[in-house]
Amino acid sequence: MATFGTLSDRLTETFRNLRTKGKLSPADVDGTVREIRRALLDADVALAVVKEFTGKVRERALSDEVNKALNPAQQVVQIVNEELIAILGGEQRRLEFAKNPPTVIMLAGLQGSGKTTFAGKLAKQLQGEGHTPLLVACDLQRPNAVTQLTVVAEQAGASIFAPEPGNGVGDPVKVAEAGVEYARRHQHDVVVIDTAGRLGVDAELMKQASDIRRATSPDEVLFVIDSLTGQDAVNTAKAFQDGVDFTGVVLSKLDGDSRGGAALSVASVTGRPIIFASTGENLDDLEPFHPDRMASRILDLGDILTLIEQAQQAFDEEEARKVAEKLANEAFTLEDFLEQLQQMKKMGSMKKMLGMLPGMGQMKQQLEDFDEREIDRTEAIIRSMTPGERRNPKVLNGSRRLRIAKGSGMTVTDVNQLVQRFEQAAKMMKTVARGGTPQIPGMGPMGKPGASAKRGRKGAKGKSGSRSGNPAKRAAENAGVPAGGNATGSGFGIGSAQQAPSETDLAEIQKLFGRG
Repeated sequence: MATFGTLSDRLTETFRNLRTKGKLSPADVDGTVREIRRALLDADVALAVVKEFTGKVRERALSDEVNKALNPAQQVVQIVNEELIAILGGEQRRLEFAKNPPTVIMLAGLQGSGKTTFAGKLAKQLQGEGHTPLLVACDLQRPNAVTQLTVVAEQAGASIFAPEPGNGVGDPVKVAEAGVEYARRHQHDVVVIDTAGRLGVDAELMKQASDIRRATSPDEVLFVIDSLTGQDAVNTAKAFQDGVDFTGVVLSKLDGDSRGGAALSVASVTGRPIIFASTGENLDDLEPFHPDRMASRILDLGDILTLIEQAQQAFDEEEARKVAEKLANEAFTLEDFLEQLQQMKKMGSMKKMLGMLPGMGQMKQQLEDFDEREIDRTEAIIRSMTPGERRNPKVLNGSRRLRIAKGSGMTVTDVNQLVQRFEQAAKMMKTVARGGTPQIPGMGPMGKPGASAKRGRKGAKGKSGSRSGNPAKRAAENAGVPAGGNATGSGFGIGSAQQAPSETDLAEIQKLFGRG
């Protein structure tokens, strides 16, 4: 994930140097704060925010809470983490709904900031939560804006109110009023008003936005800002706050910003919370903004909670229970495996999910090289099998495998590797279902405190497990070998987190879904 990539790299490098020091002198603290200041300025964070942030970090880093800490370097990282959360808004803020429907949500922002796309994303998310949103097309200025919103609404499966063709025709204030009234009559409990933008802030834009706000009395006014605008984001946000005012901020295109200056500036300067972050082009790529989780991502500490939430949304609890029973009874088939792959695809990008693991910022190139199409290739192979072959892969002789390879556009070797890896994976999953502790391909014994994958493999030599050169085969044969302890501590000693996967781990994950 590109979000905060540059800033994250600079900060993690700074803290890596800091960890080598057992005791911190004032000179060490000043050097660290100086590096943090440079990293923030390079990330295009507003100067006023940088001064305030580094001032607080320096003051706390020189205080007794660090001097008396057992590990001063880790304490400094903790301070930076807490101050990052503070400038990102502190606590998460959700949408506030009206006591008497419909709830009116007005979108404001410059042209090209992503308002129309966000309207569709928001509508889809609201529908998933049981609401009945109505999109109202009030951008009657930009060419084909009404058509674009109509297409987006159709993709999201949401209703739209667009009585005017746009392209300079129609009164947006009257359309907004009529849209709210239409929602009341047709039992829509949320109204999302998409307003016009301009290439820059001007008096006409502000007047139109103010008139729509007065006419509809919205419960929420969300200011949508392009994360790529950097320093200019602060000036634009201030202008909208003075001219229209808004209750919350939406960061669009956050996946394409490796600096993140807008996110670290807007909330602090305007005093308005960031409510949503748009992290991709698909309508599902919309996340509630959690300041604490975003701070963890910046410091490369991972975002396990978001990963778990996405998994809970994608996986059906009843289906998961049935799969667990099948694994325990050795009844897990390629048909079940296909269903699991389809559920994994619902979670979104595999790269994005892996990027939420702690320490993955240090493996950017490996993440970029990860080929997500392997899951599609695996799915194609399984779909080319008959139901009987999926349930019992042992019947796959040479001619059947050749037929499957031709049907999926793959090779016989690909089919052989998939069947092999499925059998190995099924054995490992069966061990987990029965309460055992398997070894993961490419990793050492699970649970060794602070041990790297290399040391883990070295330590495993003394055990009575297999010494096969194939890591997947070795893991399958060694399934159930006990390992000691639970891994604790993150890369910087904050909280408890898993060790970052190695390059070998990523390679093995990709092999599991397709070709080697």
